Amino acid sequence: MSITQGKPGSVCVYCGSSSGADPAWLAAAARLGEILAHAGVRLVYGGGGVGLMGACARAAHEAGGAVLGVMPRFLIGAERPVTGVETVVVTSMHERKIRMFEEADAFVVLPGAIGTLEEAIELLSWRRLGLHAKPIVFYNPGGFWDRLFALFKSFIDQNLVPGSFSQCWSVVESVEEILPAIVSAPRDVQVPHHVAARS
Repeated sequence: MSITQGKPGSVCVYCGSSSGADPAWLAAAARLGEILAHAGVRLVYGGGGVGLMGACARAAHEAGGAVLGVMPRFLIGAERPVTGVETVVVTSMHERKIRMFEEADAFVVLPGAIGTLEEAIELLSWRRLGLHAKPIVFYNPGGFWDRLFALFKSFIDQNLVPGSFSQCWSVVESVEEILPAIVSAPRDVQVPHHVAARS
């Protein structure tokens, strides 16, 4: 994947799969799908047709955008892939995550639960290890992710990671800010694991 003049070719979206989520979040996920489609940016996502991920994928597809879903075989029945969307079926969660990572130029984290959190933490861990410098943007409606950010700050305050760790992601309050945040994100910020938290 490549980025031309700052615009990503593909964006991976991590988000909740619960259809019982706040309707405003479902609407925001759909809006993001439309924005990506209209910008000519391919959506990469977990392949399901439920919850925020289904709303995002359907909206992107209906707006004429390119969409790639990556779905573990054992979840097909529960998460029901979106009809008409290109879906790659893989054998495990590990394979799903690495395929999504490899297919994307940047990542967006919408509201979600334990699975979304796991994916976001892994991305940040890899960034911490210097394994990638792809932009990571959290959509934070109503402060949804604030407690997570407070935990990250505590890591820095306790000298467990360097202060530069906080530059590894950005935060936006509206979906319209997501793509601009990706485009403007620095791509040379890495926090190698061997760098001491304080010199």
